[in-house]
Amino acid sequence: MEEDKYDNLKLKNQLCFPLYALSRLVVHEYQSYFDKIGITYPQYIVLMVLWERGIPTPVNDIAKELILNTNTVTPLLKRMETQGLVAREKGTEDSRQVLISLTDKAMQVKEQCLDMTCALGSSFVKSNPLTSKQLDRMHDDLWKLIQFLQEKQKDNQ
Repeated sequence: MEEDKYDNLKLKNQLCFPLYALSRLVVHEYQSYFDKIGITYPQYIVLMVLWERGIPTPVNDIAKELILNTNTVTPLLKRMETQGLVAREKGTEDSRQVLISLTDKAMQVKEQCLDMTCALGSSFVKSNPLTSKQLDRMHDDLWKLIQFLQEKQKDNQ
């Protein structure tokens, strides 16, 4: 039987769709916690970058770390500043540079997020059809794919 020439266009044969769907479903698992904490997933990942660095960080560095454009991150940071999660200040060496720092409120949110990740992590591992070892391997493989695609984009620029 001749293979359908459009097999590559079937949703089930795409790599991008399961990654997209998985991302949406995982974020959905977090949503009730985010609602209680008063943040969104994009705010959460910005906070993780800042918590990890622990110092005022340029907007460009945050965007690069999150693999986002600065014009995507800037409005997000402005909303976070309005919420009292971050402070924005001009750089001392370059006034065009904007540095983002954490507030006391962001440090309180950090404790709530730790509780959230512990609760989600244990429930996910208990009820997941994959073993912890399989999840770790998937995590490592996804990072390899991310690094590969980032290098490919750099080469194409």
